[in-house]
Amino acid sequence: EPEAQSAGLRNSWGKLEQLNQFPDFNNYLIFVLTRLKSEDEPTRSLSGLILKNNVKAHYQNFPPAVADFIKQECLSNIGDPSPLIRATIGILITTIASKGELQTWPELLPQLCNLLNSEDYNTCEGSFGALQKICEDSSELLDSDALNRPLNIMIPKFLQFFKHCSPKIRSHAIACVNQFIIGRAQALMDNIDTFIESLFALAADEDSEVRKNVCRALVMLLEVRIDRLIPHMHSIVQYMLQRTQDPDENVALEACEFWLTLAEQPICKEVLSGHLVQLIPILVNGMKYSEIDIILLKGDVEEDEAIPDSEQDIKPRFHKSRTVTLQHEGGEGEEGEDIDEDDDDDDDTLSDWNLRKCSAAALDVLANVFRDELLPHLLPLLKDLLFHPDWVVKESGILVLGAIAEGCVQGMVPYLPELIPHLIQCLCDKKALVRSIACWTLSRYAHWVVSQPPDAYLKPLMTELLKRILDGNKRVQEAACSAFATLEEEACTELVPYLGFILDTLVFAFGKYQHKNLLILYDAIGTLADSVGHHLNQPEYIQKLMPPLIQKWNELKDEDKDLFPLLECLSSVATALQSGFLPYCEPVYQRCVTLVQKTLAQAMMYNQHPEQYEAPDKDFMIVALDLLSGLAEGLGGHVEQLVARSNIMTLLFQCMQDTMPEVRQSSFALLGDLTKACFLHVKPCIAEFMPILGLNLNPEFISVCNNATWAIGEISIQMGVEMEPYVGLVLNHLVEIINRPNTPKTLLENTAITIGRLGYVCPQEVAPMLPQFIRPWCQSLRNIRDNEEKDSAFRGICLMIGVNPGGVVQDFIFFCDAVASWMNPKEDLRDMFYKILHGFKDQVGEENWQQFSEQFPPQLKERLSACYGV
Repeated sequence: EPEAQSAGLRNSWGKLEQLNQFPDFNNYLIFVLTRLKSEDEPTRSLSGLILKNNVKAHYQNFPPAVADFIKQECLSNIGDPSPLIRATIGILITTIASKGELQTWPELLPQLCNLLNSEDYNTCEGSFGALQKICEDSSELLDSDALNRPLNIMIPKFLQFFKHCSPKIRSHAIACVNQFIIGRAQALMDNIDTFIESLFALAADEDSEVRKNVCRALVMLLEVRIDRLIPHMHSIVQYMLQRTQDPDENVALEACEFWLTLAEQPICKEVLSGHLVQLIPILVNGMKYSEIDIILLKGDVEEDEAIPDSEQDIKPRFHKSRTVTLQHEGGEGEEGEDIDEDDDDDDDTLSDWNLRKCSAAALDVLANVFRDELLPHLLPLLKDLLFHPDWVVKESGILVLGAIAEGCVQGMVPYLPELIPHLIQCLCDKKALVRSIACWTLSRYAHWVVSQPPDAYLKPLMTELLKRILDGNKRVQEAACSAFATLEEEACTELVPYLGFILDTLVFAFGKYQHKNLLILYDAIGTLADSVGHHLNQPEYIQKLMPPLIQKWNELKDEDKDLFPLLECLSSVATALQSGFLPYCEPVYQRCVTLVQKTLAQAMMYNQHPEQYEAPDKDFMIVALDLLSGLAEGLGGHVEQLVARSNIMTLLFQCMQDTMPEVRQSSFALLGDLTKACFLHVKPCIAEFMPILGLNLNPEFISVCNNATWAIGEISIQMGVEMEPYVGLVLNHLVEIINRPNTPKTLLENTAITIGRLGYVCPQEVAPMLPQFIRPWCQSLRNIRDNEEKDSAFRGICLMIGVNPGGVVQDFIFFCDAVASWMNPKEDLRDMFYKILHGFKDQVGEENWQQFSEQFPPQLKERLSACYGV
């Protein structure tokens, strides 16, 4: 909407605001909009927009006569000669309609549809404009019984206008129908073949807006009615190949979405195999920066590090709350299922989606579908691109190489020994945009780099990336920092020999970076701490790293959102440094408690007087709780004095009952960590806390449920026998969760551990339930590494089998398999396994045991016979 520009307008705006108190003021506004033809168009339109805002805010208080007059005037003047006035009236109609008025304005849709038949172009165009806005705003309502299914008349009507002589009208007609594809409106499904034929008839339309809407329709049909497109697929693909090269970039972008969508369909490979020859060069060509992009990206500005960032460039960040996960065989702790790292194309500062990004994304997903079959079409192109004298072409080649990194990883391996050194050289290119894309592409091959001897590629790559972190160009700094964080995740402890060198660079960047990149720098430091862990706990490293971090910490106010990434970073650092963090922990701990307290207080004020107070930003509290968890985990028993001198347990009691799931999720993580670190302060609260934990065993909120489950397990271990009164509060929920279909792996594993731990401390109470959980229990824990949690859980199972041996008989093979998943259990746990296995064998007799063990997979059989002599 137009902003009030001049002082004159602002004055009249003030007067209009005062007039707002008079009941006939809205009559006056509609009069100016529709009848006062002597006034200039912008003034009339402004009058209509003020009326629209009044409708939005106070429509239910309009006197009926006024409301009727406004509706009447809108319908009579929808054909105003001025496009601006027609559009304004269209917006006004839609706003009234969206106030629940479609039901009480029964003549609106029939009249608008009728006006489409008008001989007068303006009337037809104005009505279509209004209809398009209504279809956009109310597509679901239009396809419901509430209005007696007007679409049964509207859709066939719209389809007739696909042939209209005016391109603007044709475009409106397609846009209207397009609103109903994704929702599979019945009236459209009944006319689907006519719709598709009509689209084909418009395929070569000379109007770019029409072509764009045709492409958009085909992309959506691909998602919801691929069955109807399959017979025509060959010609649709040919058409989209042309349109992806459309001279109008908006059309090309819509068409390019087709390849992205097709790649998600099972039929993709079969449909596209024959067309890769044509498609790949088109996508690669679309990956070049356009001249506009280069201007917007200031591609010719090399050094901009001294220019402060404008605030609107800084995208909001989302904090990823703590989810407690277990360590798996063959790797570090896996990320939870619901956690998806965003690995986007590099140039997200131009975050509007464009042809370059769409082409790159399409190539990426197609590489994942076709794997190495893509390479014969790509490699000949790549050679020319990567060594091209024009930097724009060379840059697109580097982007291509990054886009295929995931899908074509096998086939690319033979070329990487040559390509990686070439890309490392590109990190020194004189063009900033080439340097930044080289950072991104190299990060996509980090996994391979780390798999080679470190001196070959890791060391040169790291050396050059660290130089780029100190580049004079902000975009390159950003790309290098992000790429370095990816490299850290892949390399982990391989980085230990270079830590001094890495920290010098990252700390130097602190003094150099503007606002936006500082936030990425925190992330790179946090990731470094996660990757090298306790190796960071060396006096010389602590001396380098902590002073600048604490200085930033002291500069930031409690209300400053920059605290989020800094708190996350410190949480990783505290966990890595362990006792090395002690000298810094007091002020950090105090401030986290203050942040939680302030947020809770503000939430309370807001709940009592929402009209006087603002709702707090609870992220402050979530991030603070997560840092307190990091401190408890890192400092262990040392956190005890800090907890003793604060009211954290009272605050935690409130946080655990917060309405926001993320707050509860982080509270339960902290509760578990405090239980491990200083149970003496948790114990007095158990009677109050346990019922809350029981209420949160609700798998609708996966991460909340996961952390609550884990905390219950930790509490059981500390409580021992005294856990008995609380078993009833939680056991049934846990058994239900472990038996639910489609429960994420992380939650199943934590649930199994906690059931085992409850059984360890209260075997008499839990053992009767054995037959209800033993099978999923064994299946969930067979892939977990040997560790403390697994140890206590298996002891619990053994004790429960002792109490209720009959409970395991039906599923004994699963128990055998779970026992065999141990690499080297502690001696006394081994004995427990031995006794149970031999007890069962003796119970059933030699002959039955032979028959039983015949069902074992060979590996399991060997394992049990080697380790336990059965």
